[in-house]
Amino acid sequence: MICSDEGKVISALELLTLIQSWPREYGGKRDKDLYCKDFLSVESMASKTPVGFIGLGNMGNPMAKNLIKHGYPLILYDIFPEACKDFKDGEQVVSSPADVAERADRIITMLPTSSNALEVYTGPKGILKKVKKGSLLIDSSTIDPAVSKELAKDVEKMGAVLMDSPVSGGVGAARAGNLTFMVGGPEQEFAAAKELLACMGSNVVYCGGVGTGQAAKICNNMLLAITMIGTAETMNLGIRLGLDPKLLAKILNMSSGRCWASDTYNPVPGVMDGVPSANNYQGGFGTMLMAKDLGLAQESATSTKSPVFLGGLSHQIYRMMCAKGYAQKDFSSVFQFLREEESL
Repeated sequence: MICSDEGKVISALELLTLIQSWPREYGGKRDKDLYCKDFLSVESMASKTPVGFIGLGNMGNPMAKNLIKHGYPLILYDIFPEACKDFKDGEQVVSSPADVAERADRIITMLPTSSNALEVYTGPKGILKKVKKGSLLIDSSTIDPAVSKELAKDVEKMGAVLMDSPVSGGVGAARAGNLTFMVGGPEQEFAAAKELLACMGSNVVYCGGVGTGQAAKICNNMLLAITMIGTAETMNLGIRLGLDPKLLAKILNMSSGRCWASDTYNPVPGVMDGVPSANNYQGGFGTMLMAKDLGLAQESATSTKSPVFLGGLSHQIYRMMCAKGYAQKDFSSVFQFLREEESL
């Protein structure tokens, strides 16, 4: 945040918007150039405020690196110390979430499960042990919306704010800084959260109160699972009917069957480069995590009495895949799973 001449606290993004209007208000390019120079100086100083980042896995690692590219020094923690080895000596690596909270008043967490989030925030060495009043905590994990709401209450008691901001887009988008963030929490805090999230994503969407970001994410991932299974089944059937997989994918992607699983993340090896199916289904979004997210969708469907027939079947398929050795492979490995199942 930056303080204007009138003493009003404004964000860097708000200041940039003001700069764009200055030629009309101050009458010329010269004034704009001067103020832009001043802005860059102020922005540089603002960006030197450390940001905490906890959870440096497949998604957290590139997300943290994009913050560094935008000039933010980081205070880092991961339960696995080797996860921090990619970062330069200039980034501080600490020994607990509490240590992160002691050194930073803006913290982003990217964790696998609800239990991991509870431990990081409320555990014996958790964030809340040393969180500063006024801190902004942004949880980009995908967890139970009810857990997000409970954590927000605990954080509020400490005089801080929690926003839930799960992401969509996968590892490729995380590396490119093109993630979509679905944000839930106090609307007056959204601009402050967006300043950081915009360094890692091209879409930052406010969804409503705490937990609504999680609700949007689990709905998205349920649809993603359904369409990935459908794409895998379709591609497998076409191959069995004698169609070349690249040709079939091309036809699907110019027809009504087109979806993200077919045109961006195709599950068939050899159809696309730069996706997990081209790398023995390594990296990307793990089958175990997809099964977890589908479990969250099932729990939410039960609590709201919502029929989710295909979502329920998808959950069963991904749970079966985990039991048969696919847990650590990307969720697009459902294509490989289908091929192996048909040979039994």
